[in-house]
Amino acid sequence: MRGGRAAVAEGEVYETAPARRFATWLPAALIVGGIVFELATPPAYTAVPFLSAAPLIAAPFSTLRVTLAIVAASVGAALGLMVVQGLRYAGEAQTLTELATACTVGLLAIATNRMMRRSERRLASARVIAEAAQRAVLPTPAARLGGLRIAARYQAAQAEARIGGDLYAVQGTPYGARVLVADIRGKGLEAVEAVVIVLGAFREAAEQEATLAGVAGRLDRALRREAERRASVELREGFATAVLVEVPPGEATLRLLNRGHPAPLLLRADGGAGYLEPTAPALPLGMTDLGEWPDLVDERPFPVRATLLLFTDGVTEARDRHGEFYEPAERLRGHTFAGPDALLDALIADVARHARGRAADDMAVLAVHRPSSAEEPAG
Repeated sequence: MRGGRAAVAEGEVYETAPARRFATWLPAALIVGGIVFELATPPAYTAVPFLSAAPLIAAPFSTLRVTLAIVAASVGAALGLMVVQGLRYAGEAQTLTELATACTVGLLAIATNRMMRRSERRLASARVIAEAAQRAVLPTPAARLGGLRIAARYQAAQAEARIGGDLYAVQGTPYGARVLVADIRGKGLEAVEAVVIVLGAFREAAEQEATLAGVAGRLDRALRREAERRASVELREGFATAVLVEVPPGEATLRLLNRGHPAPLLLRADGGAGYLEPTAPALPLGMTDLGEWPDLVDERPFPVRATLLLFTDGVTEARDRHGEFYEPAERLRGHTFAGPDALLDALIADVARHARGRAADDMAVLAVHRPSSAEEPAG
């Protein structure tokens, strides 16, 4: 579980390496197999299906240079077989037809390769733009606040490039450090607008409200007010799961308020890990029309050298090839990390390995570490 950003790139390569290896040896094997098949079978049998399949398999996975090489090898094999035995057994018309088939399929493979590479470049560009926009909305929080060490990451899903509604925020207040991690329903512009609304409401309420319940109430009212103001189906039907955390100054205590969000994970210095489940379940923000009840704030110990890990459901809903969900407590238990940045880098890399680089949803992760005096820099 040690590792940094390089491990994330390693996780992304993990997705494409098997496909590229497959595309490297299978087309060549088909060409060789086709040649052997035609030479070893009666004249009525032909190698054209093998020679045609080779470039079509290479096109989606390989570079243009490799695809051209496979097409050249396929057409060359068809031409060689025509010279060696085609004219001798089947007649000129049929062998020329088989050669024309190999050439036509090769041209189709080249065209397919060019279209797929162009689409991949467009998608990569869209992902970069989406992530840049998301990071502009979600600035990196201060690395140190109120004696705590803090790190945050936003990771876009590999499956699509639309901006999501995952968000985090950290605020220093008279009541201590306050943290918000939330996941707003939907994607695209509507989700970004809702993110801006929630972040703005949190920045203001965190400073003014004496309790986390008061902050949650302000966020809920902000979402409902915007939904009423706008004739937007997305906002009217939208909601946000959220966790609010408060770390009072000078206290080894956490206060948490959970509104339908995945429970945070507390990682202890000895490698232990446990979820901080809410005492009572609660509806997400923006759904109080279905019922209202007082928000319950849970108070939990926050020992020295412990780290609180908050995340959105893009972490817990990542699946492996067997359909098993990612389980943060099981994967992180027994490991220790140099700090919150190292923890988040290792977590993102591990999720990528678990899901084989095929994340289904964006994820926002945030870690709050309570350092000991030995971990603080001199001065």
